[in-house]
Amino acid sequence: MAALIPAIGTCVSRMTGGERRLAYRLEQKLEDDWLLWYDVPLGRHNVHPDFVVFNPRRGILVLEVKDWKLDTIREIDRQSASILAANGLKRVANPLEQARQYAHEVCNLLQRDPQLTINSGRLQGTLLFPWGYGIVLANISRKQFDSTNLGDVIEPQRVICQDEMTESIDAEAFQERLWGMLPFARSVPLSLPQIDRIRWHLFPEIRIATPSQGGLFDAPEPEIPDLVRVMDLQQEQLARSLGEGHRVIHGVAGSGKTLILGYRAEHLAKVYARPILILCYNRTLAKRLKHTMATKGLADKVHVHTFHQWCRAQLLAYNADLPQSGPDSERYATELVDRLIRAVDANIVPAGQYDAVLIDEGHDFQPAWLKLVAQMVNPSTNSLLVLYDDAQSIYGRDKRGKISFKSLGIQARGRTTILKINYRNTQEVLELASDIASDLLKPSASDEDGIPLIAPISAGRHGPKPLLIKLPTLQEEADYIAKHLKEAHKTGTPWSDMAVIYRDYGIGKPVLATLRKAGIPVTYQDDITFAEKEDTVKFLTMHSCKGLEFPLVAIPGVGRSKVDEGRKDEEARLLYVAMTRANHELIILQT
Repeated sequence: MAALIPAIGTCVSRMTGGERRLAYRLEQKLEDDWLLWYDVPLGRHNVHPDFVVFNPRRGILVLEVKDWKLDTIREIDRQSASILAANGLKRVANPLEQARQYAHEVCNLLQRDPQLTINSGRLQGTLLFPWGYGIVLANISRKQFDSTNLGDVIEPQRVICQDEMTESIDAEAFQERLWGMLPFARSVPLSLPQIDRIRWHLFPEIRIATPSQGGLFDAPEPEIPDLVRVMDLQQEQLARSLGEGHRVIHGVAGSGKTLILGYRAEHLAKVYARPILILCYNRTLAKRLKHTMATKGLADKVHVHTFHQWCRAQLLAYNADLPQSGPDSERYATELVDRLIRAVDANIVPAGQYDAVLIDEGHDFQPAWLKLVAQMVNPSTNSLLVLYDDAQSIYGRDKRGKISFKSLGIQARGRTTILKINYRNTQEVLELASDIASDLLKPSASDEDGIPLIAPISAGRHGPKPLLIKLPTLQEEADYIAKHLKEAHKTGTPWSDMAVIYRDYGIGKPVLATLRKAGIPVTYQDDITFAEKEDTVKFLTMHSCKGLEFPLVAIPGVGRSKVDEGRKDEEARLLYVAMTRANHELIILQT
């Protein structure tokens, strides 16, 4: 059974009757390897064909659906038609010509890519696979079609009629109708990388930028890269199908949660009038998301803050008193939140300020914070998204207790999704990280309103084995890291693809000094801008690295910090988070 993107349940309300019937038939009558998209913007011009149907062995089809009856059509030629609409006669494009233009848009996009075209001979430059187009006349039977002169302006083999898409129609006969719209058959299926390239060209919004390109969702380079990265089909299905209401995504590290959040924010910014709020705990991640939204031209529409930055901004904006600052930053942060909660309860700070609220790192939010933020969603849009991974919870975990989303005003029952596959890390990195945190990653079930603990599943990508280096002193560790980073840079790794992640100041200070003395360009976490021109090694604490990823990660001083017995679980979580920032090469320096 094929699957439609977006999920049919989320788009059925905006489908015509004919579109709805075709969607069900495509899902029911086609096998699992068919890919289907309904009304998804396509290419740089954002054209919206009704359906794009793709099979790696058969090719790609564009289908337009019309609910016309025979007496609806008053006049038609190859370019346009005069139809009887509710408000009188209306001139529209011939649907087959419309489908043809969309199909040529697809062809022109894909022919730019030498990896998708024939590279020699008479057919050089043409696509490796067939492409075609057709229409569905949902309320006209084949007998009715043949009884008219419609076949003179609409090629009969490019039409599926009402009686050729009934529920009882034979699957093979239905598929033959589709295949008949393609100019030739392909015996060798396209490879997975080629399929990803097709999706990369057709749907720019699902592209994943590399770290050296700046942000997670930056506009793509004009050149076509040799290697492309796109959302996997589950991520794309989820991103396009979130729909209205409150949503919770439980996802393991590296499963693409932040990527989906970015896609969702960009989509909502186009359809909602009032501002959209993105909140996270980590200042470095907030800075990266803010930079990303700015590069998209969405800085005025999508507001990005850490939770405590937002609390302070709210109190200032509505002239509520700020707490007295002092040396106790934890007390100040607690009082900041308490004052905002009281101000909202007293209607000094209004609720419902944002058309949508998106929370990254929801696992680091206290229950009271989530309850507060849920009140900020405009009731008329009711759009709230919370991203969660209990394995990465490193702040105040013991204070949370058992969480019920419903008790916090988050209506997530029936709207939760679990992402188990880790795409970020190689199998070698993930196995080591999972071994270290094995006691913390034992899966635990929960009802839909609670918090499950999910063990990651590797996507099967391989890379070098992590290096576990034992050295007697921290200075020797620092020297080793400096030497390794310089060698990696000499062999072509940009500085911006590297990060050093450390536990505390006592470990970080000598390592940072050594890197700078060695002439390695380093940006400390508070100074990181994520601008494309910032070709420097990122120097981050384990707490501040969450939500980020780098091809090469070095972690010094493992085992050198003194840890109380009661904090061993927290330290294991921190190390797990740090290790899973590496998407290719990992170096751990330990005592």
